[in-house]
Amino acid sequence: MKYGFDSEKYLKIQSEHIKERIAKFGDKLYLEFGGKLFDDFHASRVLPGFLPDIKLKMLMQLADVAEIVIVISAVDIEKNKVRGDLGITYDVDVLRLRDEFMSRGFVVNSVVITHYNGQASADTYRHRLERLGIKVYYHHTIEGYPNNVALIDSDQGFGRNDYVETTRPLVVITAPGPGSGKMAVCLSQLYHENKRGIKAGYAKYETFPIWNLPLKHPVNIAYEAATADLNDVNMIDPFHLEAYGETAVNYNRDIEIFPVLNAIFESIYGENPYKSPTDMGVNMAGYCLSNDEVCCVASKDEIIRRYYTALCELAAGKGSENEVNKIALLMKQAKITTADRKTTIAAKERKEQENEHSAAIELEDGTIITAHASALLGSSAALILNATKHLAGISHEVKLIPQAMIEPIQKTKVDILNGKNPRLHTDEVLVALSMLSLWDENCKKALDMLPQLNGCQVHSTVMLPEVDRKIFKKLGIGLTCDPVKK
Repeated sequence: MKYGFDSEKYLKIQSEHIKERIAKFGDKLYLEFGGKLFDDFHASRVLPGFLPDIKLKMLMQLADVAEIVIVISAVDIEKNKVRGDLGITYDVDVLRLRDEFMSRGFVVNSVVITHYNGQASADTYRHRLERLGIKVYYHHTIEGYPNNVALIDSDQGFGRNDYVETTRPLVVITAPGPGSGKMAVCLSQLYHENKRGIKAGYAKYETFPIWNLPLKHPVNIAYEAATADLNDVNMIDPFHLEAYGETAVNYNRDIEIFPVLNAIFESIYGENPYKSPTDMGVNMAGYCLSNDEVCCVASKDEIIRRYYTALCELAAGKGSENEVNKIALLMKQAKITTADRKTTIAAKERKEQENEHSAAIELEDGTIITAHASALLGSSAALILNATKHLAGISHEVKLIPQAMIEPIQKTKVDILNGKNPRLHTDEVLVALSMLSLWDENCKKALDMLPQLNGCQVHSTVMLPEVDRKIFKKLGIGLTCDPVKK
């Protein structure tokens, strides 16, 4: 992998900057973590070299003074919203996150359900958490939010929300994904803390958009593509421009909410310590790009990947045309098309040649390997075999898994398990390869090549079943598919 981001530098200067911000406030600091606190695979894709758990590593340096509050939207509970990178619903991910944080020594006492409006699914979820001994709080939908400042900053606004009881001076607010209402939780807590005579501050740790990169930098455009379903829009921060005469990039929700934050801080302190939404942030990622060209290439590939994901979601009846159209517009802004993804072209050319569903992978050195579906193997399973043979220096003519071994597996799948597709999937091929590796040196060599597929890119001319998608994800392979059902 070519690296474009210096994680060691980021870990050092980011932690120092957050400590400085904590020192500026009195009794308590609410630190909103935008994006994912760990498993931030979007950041690791667009900033090659960014470690998916580096933010958590940084926070662990403050574990003795910090506690974590996890936020989930009642709307996301109602919709069974799925975290795309892990394939699990947000309500399940809350429990996963809590377990992960606690296993690292963090205090996690509370879950806040936001956007609550009497949803039965939210009530059921609350009861489930309470049976596990987890404190749960409701924060309500406020009419006119975020523009009706008079109502928001009142007993009928934030005052209706439950007060979240915390015990540490640093309170980290995080969530399974964007749009959960983390900032509103922070602001509501500032309102309640003020009522109790506690001087509390607020800061925001948001990796994207990167405020000191250009508005149309591919890294920032990739963030818009990642949040296309939320209708987030990157914008020049007008408050920052007015206050300092400097251009800084932020996004619409932070800019829209700034007057609310301004009013609340004026109510608490008499003045707002922040002159702009950008001032609220503590993001130092923009200072840690070590190779801008590498990050640009990775970000453009991510935009295309997001486009294909949106197309497939639409074809599956889960997405929206608005999301597809927005990402298509972002591709024009980035001056890219699907043809810029080399595997797309290679897979489609192989399909035309064979008249069968095909797939292509781009290896680390730029080599393109292709495969097509056959009576024995699906295209993705055949692709894994072809790629590992190439990496191991095994002739393409060598059949790693003999037909005599594949046919009994197919018979079991169809005749006994009542399956409709006799072709072997990637997991079945890998199991067969593992068994044969006990006495076949070529199979062992091929298996040893699997780690080298991490970071490679694949395109399929057909939407793959979940089992194949999961294998690619576990191997660290970036996958795109044409929105074509089998």
